[in-house]
Amino acid sequence: MKNCTDTCLIIAAGMGTRMAHRSDSKPLLEVEGYALIERVIMTANDAGLTRFVIVTGHHGEQLQHFLHEVADSVGVDIQFVQNNEWTRANGLSVYCAHVKLNKPFFLLMSDHLFDPQIIRSMNQQRPPQGGLLLGVDGNLDNPMIDLADVTKVHSDNGHIRHIGKQLTGYDAFDTGIFLCTPGLFDALQISMAKGDDSLSGGVYQLAEKGLAHVHDIEGRFWLDVDDEAAYQKASAVLQAGNLPVNIVAAAET
Repeated sequence: MKNCTDTCLIIAAGMGTRMAHRSDSKPLLEVEGYALIERVIMTANDAGLTRFVIVTGHHGEQLQHFLHEVADSVGVDIQFVQNNEWTRANGLSVYCAHVKLNKPFFLLMSDHLFDPQIIRSMNQQRPPQGGLLLGVDGNLDNPMIDLADVTKVHSDNGHIRHIGKQLTGYDAFDTGIFLCTPGLFDALQISMAKGDDSLSGGVYQLAEKGLAHVHDIEGRFWLDVDDEAAYQKASAVLQAGNLPVNIVAAAET
């Protein structure tokens, strides 16, 4: 089957206060020689994505300058959108990109490491018309997870029913890897009008219409590098070479 898309949106607007002791720009935080966002771009490119839209905010000019160099070295196209209200929740950052995206796209976080096979597998699928497909981790004992911080998902027959960090009844974790249609922007607009600026708020708007589906990542690696403990896990995994070969190839060559 032909891939669904070659396009990727990465949100990189926030400050990342829990990692401020290591870097004043979280996307530029280096883990074993490469900035987090650089690893995300290289891994996504290894999975076949070539066009990137990146939403910047905190230290946006510095980040954009760095990413121009990454675009040249990796050989990808990067366009930028600046979110000047970057202190608000991440749904606004996603919404800011609506001016650049009018076809299906992947949505990634700038601080998540992951196996590119997740994207390859999802890219063989099609999100519901006007909706999205979320990569979820059904391993509730995953040692890489910070249970207090991870976004949890309750699904039923492949459909998201509830999503949020405070869920008590859940069957999977949100990996932060989405295959979206532009319908997400309409859902975010509705959610923000109701006072919820979060990405999960937009996802829930789609879920209520049956338009938010899940894709099981089948135990593949992913890690949200959100605090010092996660940083140490990421460093240890990279040092040990315990990632799948294709991640190492994407991140280390």
